[in-house]
Order: sequence, then structure tokens, then C-alpha cells
Amino acid sequence: MISIRNLSFRYRGAGRDALSGINLEIPDGDFLGIIGPSGAGKSTLTYSLNGVVPQHYGGDFYGQVLVNGLDTVEAGTEEIARELGSVFQDIDGQMVAAVVEDEILFALENFRIPHDEIEGRLETALAAAGIGDLRRRTLSSLSGGQKQKAAIAAIIALRPRIIVLDEATGELDPASSRQVFEFLRDLNREFGVTIVAVEQKIMLLCEFARHLAVMDQGRLVLHGTVAEVLQQPESMEGAGVNIPRVTSLGKGLRDRGLYPGPLPHNTEQAKAMIESLRLGEGKLNGANSEDGKPKDGNLRDGNSGDSNAAF
Repeated sequence: MISIRNLSFRYRGAGRDALSGINLEIPDGDFLGIIGPSGAGKSTLTYSLNGVVPQHYGGDFYGQVLVNGLDTVEAGTEEIARELGSVFQDIDGQMVAAVVEDEILFALENFRIPHDEIEGRLETALAAAGIGDLRRRTLSSLSGGQKQKAAIAAIIALRPRIIVLDEATGELDPASSRQVFEFLRDLNREFGVTIVAVEQKIMLLCEFARHLAVMDQGRLVLHGTVAEVLQQPESMEGAGVNIPRVTSLGKGLRDRGLYPGPLPHNTEQAKAMIESLRLGEGKLNGANSEDGKPKDGNLRDGNSGDSNAAF
């Protein structure tokens, strides 16, 4: 579990806080997406989770960050890394070896994993990432999505309970980006790994994340389930975050008094919205269910009720 309490941070020599009054609880097994405009403080927040702030980037640090009970100011970054692994946007800058196998071995040896465990961990990580056939490939020969999988495999070989990604798909094409998020979803669902992903591709977060946090000017302005956050499109747009096109469509219809129901955030919900309007029912069926999909295939009227629910 990650607990952030009254966190504020200002880089040494900066004129304003990079983070201001952040309070956030991330439970075990969550999949949290973090989004916001450039300069919102997203990367600084991830640095505060792995101890890079304030241990390597100095400045004025107030509040507390606990990662599975470890205070990120007091615990060493190596100790934190055993609980929380980090993947960054500049994946080539994060790689230290020339071959996929060696990249994973470097992490295991660097953390002094017992020698008799190394081969098992290596094979398990490769299999979990679906890149067993790339074991002896050079990193320079891999696609962007394959490199990201190799980087994540090196992290999961250490068996952390939390993985934090800072715009890890920023330089990937849509297909490779989706490939990485499908892998993260599998880690989250099958192994219970907590995922914290800073990402600018709102539709990826809407599809794969369970909760969404919106940041602006160092502050946390919205936090809740994806469905809950997207019911506040004005606040998202005010923070400089583009809302999904299907949500924008629902907002436009609602603003014109044509649609009174909750706003959709995927194509299934948008289809249900249009169908409900066609039938004159004006309600999405199960639009706010936890998995973002209608609870059943039958439309029902607004009086029948629906929740706005929140390895």
C-alpha cells in the first residue's frame, strides 16, 4: 500500500512548489492512472514514491510518503526498490546491457539475489512478459513495445509488489502502447501487482486503469474510479486534460438537454447511450460498473437505479 500524506515539495532554487498538499491512498492491487498537463508534477510524484525525491533531487520536502510501511525519506532507495520498481519513458536510458537476458541478470545480481534462485526468476520473468523467445536477442534489435516488456521483465524478476511507470508508452505507437498495457493488466489481475501509471493517452487509462488521478500545477484535483472522474469533464478540461471523445459526445448531448444519464467512457457505453436515446429511454445501463462495461445486455429506465461506484 502507498500512503501519501500532506506532501509538498519544491526543487532547490525553484520559484514554486512542484507538489502541493498531496493526499492519496493507493491500496494493494490497485491499477491507478495519473494524468495531467506538462508541468503538473506527475513525474515528481513518481520520484517521491521511489525515494529519488528527496534523496537524489534535493529541495524542501514536507509531509510523508509510505511504501508498504517504508518511509521514503528514511529508507534507502535500494530498500524501497525491493518493494517498488520503476520504469521510465526513456527506456534506452534505463537499459544497462546489450542483450535481454543480461539486462534481467544485471538487476538480479545487483540486488544480490541468491545464485540458485537466479535462473528460475529469469525464466519466470521472461515467461510473464511473454518474451521467452527474445531471451538472447540484442536490445537494439527490439521494437519499442518489446523493449518496454524487457524493462518490465527486469523489474518483475525482483518481485516487487508495486510497479510505477512514468509515461512508459510516450514514444510508442498505439499498437505497442496497448501491448504494454495489456501486459500490465495481466500482472495486476493474475499476480496482484499494484500498478501506478503516469500516462497521457486517456483512452488507455479509461480501458485499463481502475482509478484515475488528475493533477494540475502540483495539486491533485480529482481522484476516484475512472467512471467517477469522467463525470466531471469540466474539471478535467479546466486542468488541461482532454476527455475521451465518447465522453465529450455525452457531455454535448447532456448540455443540450438531450441526455440526462451518466457520461460514457468507452465505445460500448457510447453505443448504449445512443441506443437509449433512440428508444427514448435516456439512460445508460450500468455505465458506472466497476469494469467500465454494462452490467447486462438489456437497457433499463432511469428509475431502476445504478451505482456510481466508485506473483
